[in-house]
Amino acid sequence: MSKSTHPLTQGVRVLVVDDERAIRRFLQVSLTANGHTVFEASNGQEALELVVVHRPDLIILDLGLPDLDGIEVVRRLREWAQTPIIILSVREHETDKIAALDAGADDYLTKPFNVGELMARLRVALRHAVHPNDTPVFTTGELAVDLARRVVSLRGQEVQLTPTEYDLLKLLVTHAGKVLTHHQLLRQVWGIGYDDETHLLRVNISNLRRKIEADPARPAYILTEPGVGYRLRIE
Repeated sequence: MSKSTHPLTQGVRVLVVDDERAIRRFLQVSLTANGHTVFEASNGQEALELVVVHRPDLIILDLGLPDLDGIEVVRRLREWAQTPIIILSVREHETDKIAALDAGADDYLTKPFNVGELMARLRVALRHAVHPNDTPVFTTGELAVDLARRVVSLRGQEVQLTPTEYDLLKLLVTHAGKVLTHHQLLRQVWGIGYDDETHLLRVNISNLRRKIEADPARPAYILTEPGVGYRLRIE
C-alpha cells in the first residue's frame, strides 16, 4: 500500500503554523500531494484561533513566531486539546527540544528537514492519537507487553524485568512513538525529587536494553534522542 493511500493518513487535516510563506507553501504542496487537507497560520494567535475553527488532526508548528513563542502556543493548546503537535524549527539546541516536548509537543524536527522523514513522523503521531493503547497487549516487532498481566515477552519467551524496568517500559509503551524527555521519565517512574538523577535512568535503560534488544549497542526498540530522552519505536 502506498503512503499516500494509507488509511490512517488519508484525508488528514493538518494545520501548518510558520511565519515563512515559502515554508508554508512547500508544506502545502507536500502534504496535499500525500492526500491531506492543509490550513495555514502565520503566527501563534492565528494558530490558536484556527485550531478552534478547523479542529485539525495534527499541527506542524514552528517555534520562532512573530507574536507568541511556539512553546507558549503548545502550552496553551495543551490546556484543552490533545491534538498531535510536531515541532518544525531551526532551533537545534537540546534545551529548546526539551522545553517543547515537556510543554506537550509530540515530536521535534529541525530545519532543513527531509519530507520523507516528516511524513513518517506524521504517521507515527497520528497512529498514536487515532489508536490509543486501549488493548492490554502491545506489540512491536518481536516484543510484546501484556499490560493487564504485566508480562513482557520477546519472540514468545517471557522476559524477567525488575519492577522499575517494567514501569519504565510501560511508560514508553503507553507513549509509543513519542519522545519522552529525561525529566518526564524520571518524574513519572521515580517521582518528585529525582529530576536530576539521570544516571538512574541511564542505568535502567541500559539494563532494559540488555534484556529486550538483540544488540543493546544498536537498539531496535528503545531509541535514544541525544541529550533529550528516549522513544519506543513502533512499526
